[in-house]
Amino acid sequence: MHPVFNQIESEMKRLFFTLLTVVLCLTGNAQESSADSTLQKKKASRLSVGGYGEANFTRNYFSDHVSRYSQPEEHKNDPSNGRFDIPHAVIYLGYDFGQGWKFGTEIEFEHGGTGIAYEKEDEEGGEWEQETEKGGEVELEQFWIEKSFASWANIRAGHIVVPVGLNNAHHEPLSYFTVYRPEGENTILPSTWHQTGVSFWGRAGDFRYEAQFLAGLNADQFTNTGWIHKGHKSPMEFDVANKYGVALRFDNYSVPGLRIGLSGYYGHSIGNSYPRNANGVDAEYKGVVAIGAIDFTYKAHNWIVRGQADYGYLGDAEQLKYVYNRLNSKSPYKHSAFVSKNAYAVGIEAGYDIFSQIQSLRQKAQQLYIFGRYETYNPYASKTKGTAYDYTAVQRMAFGFNYHPIRQIIIKGEYSKRYLKKLYNDEPSVSVGVAYEGFFL
Repeated sequence: MHPVFNQIESEMKRLFFTLLTVVLCLTGNAQESSADSTLQKKKASRLSVGGYGEANFTRNYFSDHVSRYSQPEEHKNDPSNGRFDIPHAVIYLGYDFGQGWKFGTEIEFEHGGTGIAYEKEDEEGGEWEQETEKGGEVELEQFWIEKSFASWANIRAGHIVVPVGLNNAHHEPLSYFTVYRPEGENTILPSTWHQTGVSFWGRAGDFRYEAQFLAGLNADQFTNTGWIHKGHKSPMEFDVANKYGVALRFDNYSVPGLRIGLSGYYGHSIGNSYPRNANGVDAEYKGVVAIGAIDFTYKAHNWIVRGQADYGYLGDAEQLKYVYNRLNSKSPYKHSAFVSKNAYAVGIEAGYDIFSQIQSLRQKAQQLYIFGRYETYNPYASKTKGTAYDYTAVQRMAFGFNYHPIRQIIIKGEYSKRYLKKLYNDEPSVSVGVAYEGFFL
């Protein structure tokens, strides 16, 4: 063979072995990186860290005076007022111990602060009061240990969310169009409703179900303008459990894109306070709280539609004014007037993603929903002992936008207006907000 060809053959062999060595090295590194990545994922999968938060601005074009309902004519032309707020900033922490055992907790910072706050009590002549809500406005919203036996059988014990109504079951800021949480449910029900108890839940086929056993609500915290909204709170270092309650929820996913939910609550509330009074109204009456709710969410064809209807009943409502702790002016409980026997909230909202029709934005996964919402609610739907608070009957309309530059971030804007009965002034407002929601690990 010619020397030139021998030299070429030698160079080709050297090049081949060099390339083979490089390939083997790269393969080894790739396998090592893959193993490391798998290990990291396994380690990370045990710990989950996430949360959500929102920052909002609102301009109210109606009076913020304490007598705007008792003397509406005098405040018809009052100046507008504005506010910045951080309604919720939440940190999720969870850990998977293995063998079906899990831990979860949620710490919530409400309105950006802690400690005791001052507020004007409209129903008490505009008096300034110190408001204490379970250690201020930093709350342990969830804290539970869970054992999973199968997808259809899980037991969770600790401080848990009570999924009664659409808002409590889906309360994160990406789960509703409005800048603030849906107003009707947020007025008449605790939001977010969380209590200590035990839950059994699971999913079988197209059905998800949950049953909870809880401490009862505290009738001392019920009000004429908020019904049972603050009934799950306790000014003590513990939740009083003289009385008990149960909550149920069923969700069906049979139709693609559609979820339909039914939920309810039943429990006793009078006498579920500290100190427990063995005499009088506290011992004689139960204060039954019964709630039924239906809700749905539809997501398909670039539309999102959500709706809910809630109806509540409070037994012995006319007796609440005479409960011992409500009569005692030095107690930390509410001392307002009568509470309604019934309350309701109905709402529906629909939004369409107009970016779905623009290919360049659709490819970037950006979304812009234009939405409208209507709701009607009343925390004082019954005239207890002939009393009436007609300003509590509200119809509200809102329209605006939700812009998602990425999936976990949302920028909201809306114009809304509350329509009250003819005697009172309607309440228009403009709000904008920014929020995030997601898991970091």
